Amino acid sequence: MLLPRIELGTFSVCSNPRPSTGSVSWLLNLNASAILETAPPGTATKKPRTLTTDATASAVDSDPNPMRNAFSKYASYLNDLVLFLSVLVNEKRERVVKASRDVTMNSKKVIFQVHRISKNNKEEVLEKAEKDLAAVVDQYISRLVKELQGTDFWKLRRAYSPGVQEYVEAATLCNFCKTGALLNLDQINASLRPLSDPSVEPLQINVLDYLLGLADLTGELMRLAIGRISDGELEFAQKICSFVREIHRELMLIAPKMDDASDMKTKMDVMLQSVMKIENACFSVHVRGSEYIPFLGSEDTNFSLLGVAEIE
Repeated sequence: MLLPRIELGTFSVCSNPRPSTGSVSWLLNLNASAILETAPPGTATKKPRTLTTDATASAVDSDPNPMRNAFSKYASYLNDLVLFLSVLVNEKRERVVKASRDVTMNSKKVIFQVHRISKNNKEEVLEKAEKDLAAVVDQYISRLVKELQGTDFWKLRRAYSPGVQEYVEAATLCNFCKTGALLNLDQINASLRPLSDPSVEPLQINVLDYLLGLADLTGELMRLAIGRISDGELEFAQKICSFVREIHRELMLIAPKMDDASDMKTKMDVMLQSVMKIENACFSVHVRGSEYIPFLGSEDTNFSLLGVAEIE
């Protein structure tokens, strides 16, 4: 028996002769059953090979690319999650900005209260200022601590930095008027630590905000010194002058190494102007005091800013 022979060149089947058309369409339309009829008895039948197309794949499996569909689902989930987290961060930033503005406004009130000080009501004014400062901590700083404790609070530093600087300015001004010394950073952070939850990382004022607050402090001390000179407290004004000089001298060593993005360079120029104003005011008082001539027959050597003896 002759085995079937297929010649692709002439498209002829030897066991079952058919006219050679020479066209590819005849080969594609060739029925597999016609070929199997020519197979010798006893041989195993084979399934015909077919080309898998989109139609056949969809018929076999309704999901032709499950990995792509799964990735699309996860991508959609991650996009929704990022959008949700961005909304939460923006809402948190708005709350932090609002609390920082409240801290700034109420700290300024404490500073204005300190400027009401005089040699007759010093204790009363400072006591009122300390109560106001404690209220700022309990009502407004505590809101900042609640929002920022246990998180990467440095990411929102620009949102709360102005309020922290104003609080540092108010706290150091009150402490100087009361004790004549500088309130350092460790003391400020220690006073804020009870506001935080012990189980999470507490909010700590960083060094940069503390130094910027000290730079603003010199301007308030300049106004206080001018007011004390006009009130006849020259010794207190000289003490303020020495204190501001020392702060300016120490910050001059640090400012060149600080980031240019900070406001320290501008504040250093303002601080130098404050130092010069205090020195000029104290110098003018000394010069006018040395040139003061008492009235004829008077032994009173007291003098005021205008060079006229004070009348009780």
